[in-house]
Amino acid sequence: MARAKRRRPHELTRVHDRRSRDLPLNAEVTAVEVDDPLALEPGDKIVTVRSIRNDPLGRMHSHRHVDDAQYQGGRAFQADWERAERGPRAVDPTREYVDGGQMREPITEGQRNAVLRLNRAERELGADGAALVHEVLILGMTMEQIGQRRGLRAQRWNDYFARRFRECLDRLALIYGFATERR
Repeated sequence: MARAKRRRPHELTRVHDRRSRDLPLNAEVTAVEVDDPLALEPGDKIVTVRSIRNDPLGRMHSHRHVDDAQYQGGRAFQADWERAERGPRAVDPTREYVDGGQMREPITEGQRNAVLRLNRAERELGADGAALVHEVLILGMTMEQIGQRRGLRAQRWNDYFARRFRECLDRLALIYGFATERR
């Protein structure tokens, strides 16, 4: 006759691991700590995975090439760019069809403020710095791609673009208030 197995009591203190184990073959991810959306206490954190495959700023932050202030400044620039962008809109089939031109949507106060911050950032970064920041943060280009685009393929140029990009991120961190001026 088989012996009955003893069952362990249910442990409430053990935390459930919610990280995904199933990743695609070409996945490039890194572990990040974020606020727990299911937390009982405010401020609790969990470790999640974030894709860095098409995110040069996220890759640089995960490899500790940029610090938190530079990372936050770059993300704020990206958020302002998305807020200020007024590109082509999708056709809304629920709206009534009208002959003639379409009336433009008014510019919101948030879009106006985002454009003002972007203009200030471009003024302080200069033409070359603004172009470099736009290529990395908006177009998602790597330093090698930037060098190839400008016809500069040596490793020395890639290092120069990376160093110049970090200087621009320092300036963005100052503009957006994530860092203070060093004396």
